Amino acid sequence: MTHQLDDVDHKIINCLVEDGRMSAQAIARQYNLSERTIRNRLARLLANKVISVNANINKRALGYVVTADIFCEVESRRVSEVAEQIAQLPEVGYVACSLGDQDISVQVYARSNQELYEIVEGKLAQIPGIIRTRTVVVPRIVKSVWEWQVPLGAKPEGE
Repeated sequence: MTHQLDDVDHKIINCLVEDGRMSAQAIARQYNLSERTIRNRLARLLANKVISVNANINKRALGYVVTADIFCEVESRRVSEVAEQIAQLPEVGYVACSLGDQDISVQVYARSNQELYEIVEGKLAQIPGIIRTRTVVVPRIVKSVWEWQVPLGAKPEGE
């Protein structure tokens, strides 16, 4: 089911993207709205799974200073199976089935280039069905998924 967001919903979501611990009272004060309105809207957004509350881990602070995107070419009809196996690896932060040249897109975090090599050559290479991988080291992330905000005026498909 697709949900329509209004201006108040956008304001709540954008505040929480900036600071996930911001209180309903602080959001209400910032936009001159009632705290009750914010609490009700927030409850609805959570209940409808439009948003969720999560901790965003600072990987670099924990020593994971190498981020890499790995693109996998996989045997036909094994894409989902291989993607599920890759998703079980603890170093993997993102797995998606792709269209185009590569069948699976993966993002991994490592403490060093050597550890990245061991993940690619030692772990991924052992998964049956992977034909080849292409690894790209990501030295700088300009915007992450945690910073994405719903574009104003975005309407559900078909409207």
